[in-house]
Amino acid sequence: MPDSPLPNAAQMASPSYQLAALDQDFLLGDSMRGVRFLLEYAKAEEALRRWSIRSTIVVFGGARVREDGPGRQAFWYEQARTFGRIASQRGGALRITGDARDNVIATGGGPGIMEAANRGAAEAGAPSIGFNITLPAEQVPNAYSTPDLTFRFHYFAMRKMHLAMRARALVVLPGGFGTLDELFEILTLQQTGKAPPTPIVLIDERYWRSVFNVEALLENGMLSPEDTKLFCFAADAEEAWAKLEQRGITHAGGAGA
Repeated sequence: MPDSPLPNAAQMASPSYQLAALDQDFLLGDSMRGVRFLLEYAKAEEALRRWSIRSTIVVFGGARVREDGPGRQAFWYEQARTFGRIASQRGGALRITGDARDNVIATGGGPGIMEAANRGAAEAGAPSIGFNITLPAEQVPNAYSTPDLTFRFHYFAMRKMHLAMRARALVVLPGGFGTLDELFEILTLQQTGKAPPTPIVLIDERYWRSVFNVEALLENGMLSPEDTKLFCFAADAEEAWAKLEQRGITHAGGAGA
């Protein structure tokens, strides 16, 4: 005859009795959204501190760009790859100054331009960061970001915060809605004084003028002339790096958020 159940078996089997940290249904519930947001901040923050990363150079660009893609895609991919390499070699990511590592390449961690920039850093022997996002059509990490520095986020807002909070510069290559969203987020933070002045370089002026009509915004009173000084254009990776050097990018120190 089987043993009789313990008199408190129902209590012990109840989800309410499970330790909160081990109760996935509880952790994924609506009431814990704030806690999940905090966890996404803390997990990446802890890893970045372990690697002594004080500042980054963020590279944005289209996930659909391919190394052998049509039109100017091959050029854009190669410029992102070149920039990732020269920025890592010349910017300090290969060495720790004092207790900190500066100007580490950071991307959204996916394919296309993101892959190219991480690839260039890897070819230089430098660490680089991939801040991935969970999407309905799953975006997997590219093969070039440093494994310990390859993260996955559920919340776009927290991903954007990590991309912005250590950035000493932003280099943007052609892309679509996601690239524009990330670019305008940083431009807005700087325009409103919510983020410190950070150089923003857009590679391939012809592309950017075709999708971003600054003159129309000025003519209609939506921008001030000062706002147009928040960014500049570069023809290629070498010119982008030269413009960052003019802004003192090789000096130590990070940005806040």
